[in-house]
Amino acid sequence: MTAIVLYVLAPGLLEFLGDAPRLLSIDFVWFPVVVGLEAASFAALWGLHHVALGTSDRVLVATSQLAANAFSRIVPGGAAAAGALQFRMLVQGGIAPATAATGLAAVGLITIGALLALPLLSVPAVLAGAPAPGGLWQAALIGAGAFVVLFALALAVMSGDGVLRWIARAIQMVRRRPDGDGVTDDPAEGLLGQRDQVRAALGRGWRLAVASAVGNRLLDFLALLAALRAVGAEPRPSLVLLAYVAATVLGMIPITPGGLGFVEAGLVATLRLAGVAGADAVLAALAYRLVSYWLPLPAGAIAYSVHRRRMAAMRGPT
Repeated sequence: MTAIVLYVLAPGLLEFLGDAPRLLSIDFVWFPVVVGLEAASFAALWGLHHVALGTSDRVLVATSQLAANAFSRIVPGGAAAAGALQFRMLVQGGIAPATAATGLAAVGLITIGALLALPLLSVPAVLAGAPAPGGLWQAALIGAGAFVVLFALALAVMSGDGVLRWIARAIQMVRRRPDGDGVTDDPAEGLLGQRDQVRAALGRGWRLAVASAVGNRLLDFLALLAALRAVGAEPRPSLVLLAYVAATVLGMIPITPGGLGFVEAGLVATLRLAGVAGADAVLAALAYRLVSYWLPLPAGAIAYSVHRRRMAAMRGPT
C-alpha cells in the first residue's frame, strides 16, 4: 500500500523537492528562528511525557521520543512502530511496562486533542475578519467537531468506569473462541487500574500537561509562520492556523512514513487557500518541512545511540 501510494504521489513530491535549491533565496535571518521554535516544540512535548510517565529521567524521555519520532518517519505505519520502539526504550530505562503503556496512551490522547482544539482559536478571528475559504472553513468545523467528540470520550474515560467496562466486554468477546472457550480473565480491572495510574499522574501535574501539549502544537505552528515570514509572505495567522491543522491531520494518515507526500501536497494547497502565493507556499513548506521532518531524522539516530550507550553503562561491564 505504501509503495502504491508513494508511486502515485511521486511526481508531485519530486516536483516539490526539486524546488529545494530555492531555499538559498530565503531570508536566512529567520532560519534560526524556525529551528529554535521547532526545538522548543519538542521540549514542550518532553514536558508532557515527563508528567504522563511520572519520571525524573529527562534524558530517557528526550532520547526515546526523538528516536521514536525519527523511526515513525522512515517506516510505513509509523505511529504504531514508533510507539513500540518508544515503549521498549522506556522499559529498558526502568519505566514499568504498565506505566509506559498508559503514559504513552495519555500523551497521544492529549496531543491529538490539543491539535483538534486549535481550530477553535481561529473561529473568532475568522468571524471577525474576512470569511475563510470553503476548504479551510470545513477543516475548522471538522476539527471542532472531532475535538468535542474526543473531549467527551476522554472525560467519560477519566471520570467514570462505564466506557472502559464496555471496551473490556468488547475485548473479552474478541478473545473468546467461537466454541466458548478461551481467555476468561476480566480485562476491565486492568484497564481501570491503568486509567487510575494515568489519572493519578496527571492529577498532580495536569496544568503542566495541558500547557505542554498546547505549547507543543502552537510552537510548531509558529515555526510555520516564521517560515512564511522568511519567504516574505504575510497571510492572516488565523487562516494559516487552519491550514496547519488540516496539513497536520493529513500527516497522521498511516500509509506513508510521516505522511510523506500527503503533508507536502496538503500544506501547499491549504496555504494557497489561506492566501499565500503558489511559489511562496512551496518555498515556505520546504523550509518548514526541512526543520520539522528532515532535521529530526539525524537527531533521532543520535538519540538512539545515546540511549544504547546509557543502557550499556547502566548494565556495567560483563
